Amino acid sequence: MTATYLFDPLLPWPVIWVLTGLIFAGIVLAGWRGLKGWALRGVAGLIIVAALTGPTYQEENRAPLSDIVILAEDESASQRLSDREQQTRETADALAAEIEARPNTELRRIVVPDGEEDAGTRLVSALSEALAEEPRARVAGVISLSDGQVHDLDVPLELPAPLHLLLTGRETDWDRRLIVRNAPAFAIIDEPVTLTLRIEDSGAVPDSAGATARLEISVDGEEPRQIEVPIGKDTELPLTLPHGGQNVIQFTVPGAEGELTDRNNTALVQMNGVRDRLRVLLVSGEPHAGGRTWRNLLKSDSSVDLVHFTILRPPEKQDGVPVDELSLIAFPTRELFLEKIADFDLIIFDRYKRRGILPALYLDNVANYIREGGAVLVAAGPDFASADSLYRSPLGPVLPAQPSARVLEEPYMPQVSELGERHPVTTGLPAAGDWGRWLRQVDVDADGGQVVMTGIDERPLLVLERVEKGRVALLASDHAWLWNRGYEGGGPQLELLRRLAHWMMKEPELEEEALTASVTGQSMQILRRTLSESVPPVTITAPDGTVTELPLEEAGPGQFQAPFEAPEIGLYRLENGDISSVVGVGPASPREFEQTIASGDPMEAIINPTGGGILPLEAGVPALRNVREGRPAAGRGWIGLVPREAYQTLDVRQIALLPPWLVLLLSAAFITAAWLREGQR
Repeated sequence: MTATYLFDPLLPWPVIWVLTGLIFAGIVLAGWRGLKGWALRGVAGLIIVAALTGPTYQEENRAPLSDIVILAEDESASQRLSDREQQTRETADALAAEIEARPNTELRRIVVPDGEEDAGTRLVSALSEALAEEPRARVAGVISLSDGQVHDLDVPLELPAPLHLLLTGRETDWDRRLIVRNAPAFAIIDEPVTLTLRIEDSGAVPDSAGATARLEISVDGEEPRQIEVPIGKDTELPLTLPHGGQNVIQFTVPGAEGELTDRNNTALVQMNGVRDRLRVLLVSGEPHAGGRTWRNLLKSDSSVDLVHFTILRPPEKQDGVPVDELSLIAFPTRELFLEKIADFDLIIFDRYKRRGILPALYLDNVANYIREGGAVLVAAGPDFASADSLYRSPLGPVLPAQPSARVLEEPYMPQVSELGERHPVTTGLPAAGDWGRWLRQVDVDADGGQVVMTGIDERPLLVLERVEKGRVALLASDHAWLWNRGYEGGGPQLELLRRLAHWMMKEPELEEEALTASVTGQSMQILRRTLSESVPPVTITAPDGTVTELPLEEAGPGQFQAPFEAPEIGLYRLENGDISSVVGVGPASPREFEQTIASGDPMEAIINPTGGGILPLEAGVPALRNVREGRPAAGRGWIGLVPREAYQTLDVRQIALLPPWLVLLLSAAFITAAWLREGQR
């Protein structure tokens, strides 16, 4: 039972003070004039003023409430280093037992796990959520067990009681980590790109750590190369991407003896290789309606450097024009077909036939260019079926189909073959089956290439083939330009030729046999492209060597996929049959391992205003003391809790000290007495 006196004024306090002043002025005036009842009148006035203040006597029946102590245990990845996990668990159990043994005290234990998507340690957010669930007036203290490396210090936190940080770790801890300071997302193939790296030691670094460290560099899981780099200095490293598409580059520094962890000794960088310019050589034979279409198509792309070799005046033409009046410039055939042929990414023969302009030696060099990794596309016209056909030149052995000497002149609609439904060059072409017709086709027999499109009576129309390191494509018609002109609705000429060119230049997204994975956070979507009708399960090797077999489900023609949740960040190796690839999961430098040495510096700005302390657990579990609010709450070997003395009001009873009837009676009595006193004179 608690009793208090309350005031509930009927008028604003300034008005009451003014009335009080007037009453005192009246009393002084009455006394100065010699009125005998001035004291009685003053008492009556004060009784009225006291009644206006509303004096009340209040009795409360209260039930005391227990104090609440919040104990936060950091279980993020950095807390699993060395013996920190054991330190945290043992200290938490000891403190929990001591807090629960305290009278009138409750304990709230919370766990701080790893943040999602490499968000780091979210200790402040966890404390803020825990405090939001508790009455602030009952919180006596907040104790956190952590290494102090917190990554959400920008989150606002209002603390009603002291916050204490008990640091895990040891004074002798030291660590070495690899930092990628600068790594572009894109780089041009076959041109060096500069990355900036740094190897940094922190903590109690021993003298035996050395001034340099060995850096291993591996691209797409290949055998690494090694270089020596200085410690504590930025190192600029030139690197050349070997292929287009995604390149996974892994940098590794071997673990040093005694360091906390080697998890931050590896960094993954994923860079897309892009081509600077596409160099195309277009060799045109007899002029025809589709010749300009090829040129316009290639010139419309600003990234294409086009060299067009065309025969405007064949040797057999005899029109009597004097040579000195001709304005044609001699074409540098020797330079193009012998000396600089390797500079081209793609060579296109559009209705070209042998006329003696390009000697057999030049065409033989083109065949060697293919075998060494080049790409040639032959757009065949009627001449391909003649005796002057390119097939009857040194190019014949590398072409994917043989002409039968027949040219079919009849309308037909190009169709994607059964194999073409699974081939990335032709699968899913826009408005498939609703295209305009072509009017001519050269009859060819595919010798073993991949027939992805067919024409009249399912004869081969588009044939693809790999020749040693290079690739060849044969389009057995010169009427693809009809699609570009919109004949009978046209067709996807631009998309087909774009895919065809990218496949021939070995772009990864157009490979018919490929194993790739797209990564979002730690979720991986594995995609297997193949020309086969089924594939075996994919084998996934994790960074720690764990092997997982995952079945793939058909997602479309020639496509099989499966989701996979990566248990940890790092480099994963995927294998499916004779196809393998690597994929990096997670950032180049995991946030939890950017700083691994325990330190209370990051949290000082939050702890100091509350009067809390930062104590190392290596010195032992601190004792608990009660402290008054506003006093320092930490010292050598102890931390303080503030008793809140909170309570719950069960019942309230109020009694008016000056009820109206009593005020009326007393004031009337004193005023009457004053009047009688003054009337005696």
